[in-house]
Amino acid sequence: MKNNAQKAARLSVAPMMDWTDRNCRFFHRLISSQTLLYTEMVTAPALVRGGALHLLDFNAEEHPVALQLGGSDPEELAQAARLGAQAGYDEINLNCGCPSDRVQSGTFGAVLMKHPQLVGDCVAAMKEAVDVEVTVKCRIGVDDQNPQEVLPDFLEHIAKAGCERVTIHARKAWLQGLSPKENRDIPPLDYDLVLQMKQAFPQLHLSINGGIEDLDTACALLDKGLDGVMIGRAAYHQPWQVLAQADQRIFGLDHATTQDQVIADMLPYIERHLSKGGRLHQITRHMLGLFAGQPGARRWRQVLSTEATKEGAGPEIVLHAINAMKEAAA
Repeated sequence: MKNNAQKAARLSVAPMMDWTDRNCRFFHRLISSQTLLYTEMVTAPALVRGGALHLLDFNAEEHPVALQLGGSDPEELAQAARLGAQAGYDEINLNCGCPSDRVQSGTFGAVLMKHPQLVGDCVAAMKEAVDVEVTVKCRIGVDDQNPQEVLPDFLEHIAKAGCERVTIHARKAWLQGLSPKENRDIPPLDYDLVLQMKQAFPQLHLSINGGIEDLDTACALLDKGLDGVMIGRAAYHQPWQVLAQADQRIFGLDHATTQDQVIADMLPYIERHLSKGGRLHQITRHMLGLFAGQPGARRWRQVLSTEATKEGAGPEIVLHAINAMKEAAA
């Protein structure tokens, strides 16, 4: 499956905690058949020590889909990667970019930018454990580091360890003084540095992440020689605007669907989820942005936000929301 994930990595939806769960990914897959989808970060200790294997559950329709792991112990990450590969993921990704406090206390995420040798050891151990591709997602540096110096050194270490594909969030992470949310917005973006890294490491498949909000920007970055673009919040909040044209514009394919078709395809999925004891809002919370920027979109969000959380809410709420939206737009 390696080539599937690598080909799909031309455009990917970023791993986002509390957002890119399996319900979200199923929904996104209906809009784009090609874009690479990532899980939320799953920590290696949760899988290996905690036995939380339910965190690996996904729908077969989600392929190509990548598992993102958090951790810093090479042996434990190797075991977690093995579990991910056994579960059927197309790629195992190591998180070296998340700046949250929880991540720092466990010495993983962005803090690993300070330990390139350790990251190399982790990558090597994971690669030895699995046949699927092992990739890394990182920042350009952390705190007072000079990205011009630390990023090439970091890439050198992971490339030596056998990593062939990297996604770089083109911002520093400030581990002290900024919240995880502020770390997504405040540190300035440095796309030029990422482009320089592509020239310095032509053998690496290099994707860029951070601040990319539409396919026009994605296409422009690909035209500059990058191998892939990863989009986060924009793909979540405006899934239709970002993903509906992706198959055509990024992958050169003719896959075309409609918003009505996406909803029709979500209904049986919702039925299955409810029949297993799930709640409607666990799915519909990811669908709020489907009509972003269109007439009546506010009404769609309103109905889903208020009605889907109620006890016993079923697929009829989605149909009610569609009708309410069409009436509001009329």
